[in-house]
Amino acid sequence: MRQSSCIALGELLARAEEPTVLTADGEYHEVTIRLWGKGVVSRGKVRGSDVTTKRRFVRANQLILSKIDARNGAIGIVPPELDGAIVSNDFPSFIFSYPKRCDPAYMGWLVRSTVFVDLCKAASEGTTNRVRIKEERFLAQEIPLPSLAEQQAIVAHLDALADKTRQLAVHLDAIETDADRLLIALATRSDMTDEERHAQGWTEGRLGDVLESAPDPVAVHADESYPNVGVLSFARGLFTKPPIDGSITSASTLYRIRAGQFLYSRLFAFEGAYAIVGQEHDGAFVSNEFPTFNIDPARASPAFLYAYFRSPRVWEQITHGSKGLGDRRQRVQPFQLLNHKLWLPPRSQLDLLEATVPATTALKARHAALRAANAALLPATLERLFGAC
Repeated sequence: MRQSSCIALGELLARAEEPTVLTADGEYHEVTIRLWGKGVVSRGKVRGSDVTTKRRFVRANQLILSKIDARNGAIGIVPPELDGAIVSNDFPSFIFSYPKRCDPAYMGWLVRSTVFVDLCKAASEGTTNRVRIKEERFLAQEIPLPSLAEQQAIVAHLDALADKTRQLAVHLDAIETDADRLLIALATRSDMTDEERHAQGWTEGRLGDVLESAPDPVAVHADESYPNVGVLSFARGLFTKPPIDGSITSASTLYRIRAGQFLYSRLFAFEGAYAIVGQEHDGAFVSNEFPTFNIDPARASPAFLYAYFRSPRVWEQITHGSKGLGDRRQRVQPFQLLNHKLWLPPRSQLDLLEATVPATTALKARHAALRAANAALLPATLERLFGAC
């Protein structure tokens, strides 16, 4: 952006003060603002009779911020679908006094920049846990304001870029979904009849036929540190957690895991927290909430189980009948896992999966790099376009 004149926000914005008159049986969206410029969204609907404190209406294209979290990027433009939503006094909103001087869409992009977040920090004060933005100080801050034509050109450029990054993310998601469908198809061959499976060497069995419980308990010592992992939901594998400090943890025993083993989270199995231990996590530790199993190489393989457990239908079948306090407390016990019935593939199919799974994981690794670059593109462009006054 070319060198622009700077102008105080107070010359562009005026506090919006539209009091609410709510009907008892009416339903109203409540507004929340995501951090780091991620948008103004609905917190959900509330009945008028349930609103007991003062509220205000907000309107589309108003600038709205969180007094507490504006310094963390909780600021944005009210979208059309939240026109007439209600907010508390912790969410001041502002109308644009001169829309032909400052395009609300331009401001919507500007507030997502680091420059604007720094501006909000400068306008905030208070103790560590009570830092709030001061409106007078906020409205005194200056922003770069090019001509309306240049503002609109910037908005068009950023809108197009955002659409391209969204399209790329959707494209990558579609490819990875197809890759998972391929793996599930190879691991189950649900396209075949039982007779066809038998004819091609598939056998009926249980997971207990190919998995053997393999706990490796290790006594915890106060002078030791233990590398720790967790299991991501939706069959996304393991992730590294902070090491467990033996002098701090209340656990007296941890369980060592080895590369090539199968493990799962009792608590989150219902949403696909199953994984194969990779070489990078060999020798890490988990609690007894993560049952661990060796895989019989004569009848199955890590690649087969990796592919098989990508299916949400499998998670549901194993979870069925588990006891708990609602969806997020449905602990799946080892006997449920081991009693799960399935078709076990012949050696030729295991070999095919051994070749296909690494290809799909390599594909996703390449996609991860693309996703990171794609996610960084828009923030980098904002920093290039919007400078401080």
